[in-house]
Amino acid sequence: MKNIIQFKIYKGESQYIGESIDLPIVTQGKTLDETVQNIKEAVELHLQDEDMAQYELSRQPALLVNFEVDRLYG
Repeated sequence: MKNIIQFKIYKGESQYIGESIDLPIVTQGKTLDETVQNIKEAVELHLQDEDMAQYELSRQPALLVNFEVDRLYG
């Protein structure tokens, strides 16, 4: 069972995009804080009334959120 749900956040044209590595969830926000809050809400809604074993998740998974910065070269 997985204990962590992973997300990556990257800058879109006008907002930050939060995209899950593990679940079919994508959300966005105007700020990083808003995006993280929207990620939490989206995960809760997505998993509400779901069998966590179906997703191979523990009963109380944590979120790991990575932020993608601009490329080093280019």
